[in-house]
Amino acid sequence: MSAVLLRAGELAQRLNGELIGDPQATGRGLEVLERAGPEHVSFARDAANLERWVMGKGAIALVSRPALSGRAGQPAVAAGRALIVVPDADDALVSVLESLAPPPPAPSGVHVRAVVENSARLGAGVSVGPCACVGAGSEIGDGTYIHANAVIGANVRIGRGCIIYPGAVICDHCVLGDRVILQPGAVIGADGFGYRPEPSGQGIRKIPHLGNVEIHSLVEIGANTTIDRAKFGSTVVGAVTKIDNQVQVGHGCRIGRACLICGTCALAGSVTLGDGVTLGGGVGIADNLTIGSGAIIGARSGVMHNVPPGEKWLGYPARKASEQMRFWALHERLPNIVVELRRHLRAAEAGAPAEDAEG
Repeated sequence: MSAVLLRAGELAQRLNGELIGDPQATGRGLEVLERAGPEHVSFARDAANLERWVMGKGAIALVSRPALSGRAGQPAVAAGRALIVVPDADDALVSVLESLAPPPPAPSGVHVRAVVENSARLGAGVSVGPCACVGAGSEIGDGTYIHANAVIGANVRIGRGCIIYPGAVICDHCVLGDRVILQPGAVIGADGFGYRPEPSGQGIRKIPHLGNVEIHSLVEIGANTTIDRAKFGSTVVGAVTKIDNQVQVGHGCRIGRACLICGTCALAGSVTLGDGVTLGGGVGIADNLTIGSGAIIGARSGVMHNVPPGEKWLGYPARKASEQMRFWALHERLPNIVVELRRHLRAAEAGAPAEDAEG
């Protein structure tokens, strides 16, 4: 993306922020504080980072108002530099990023090298890129953009304003709501991992998966994430949920509204997440478990029991965060505890008080 001129006075007005310093200070791009130079806009969410910016070279910084609390007066800002004080620097940065985001691509119709079955129905303003495929009986809502090499199976329903990025696959009979985003390589509706031993004991029998996947509106699915179809019924992802890259969602899972699922999580079959659940990176959840609404599971945890609503769990196997922290604290002390125990045992064997025995 080409550099965009950002002038401090105009930016402060746009963000309803308080300007400290030169209103003519300019930046031509965004950069993290550590690498911000005279041409960059950055941000500081706390007092320590504010001091780093003051001592640095960045042109403009968005600063959270609490970072100024306890200071005797305003920070000294050199000529050609400016601070913009806002309630929350992170939120302000998001607003700046949104203003700089490129507009959605204009509708381009069906590319000559795309394959769209005759029985498929495309809404107004639908775009289908080169080498993309749309299967028989599928319905694509108004304004949806299907990028190159994406594959839409048969009898799929996709809502309005969706973006299906290159290489994404939506298998037969799956349903997407409005404004769903599938990042490159996402696979929706592959068969679940369902097998049984052959009665003879000499092989493995595949279980057919006749259900589908339902993804509600305003969901975003990360790159190379896979969501398996149910054996019967639907695997469901609730509205506004955001799923990161390389996540595995097993067959028959039901994910609630506005959940956050970070990268490389793995949900085994028939897991239920309530509304507003957060899963840190790399969380694994055993099959048929329920994670209550508002629960938070820390990164790399392995969940083997149901989690009540609103609780924080950590560890492997996961348990309540308060219990797990006590366990980790005790674990750190174990070597010293073992030394002390051996000292007492030797003292007992020698018939001497423990405090008189050698360590």
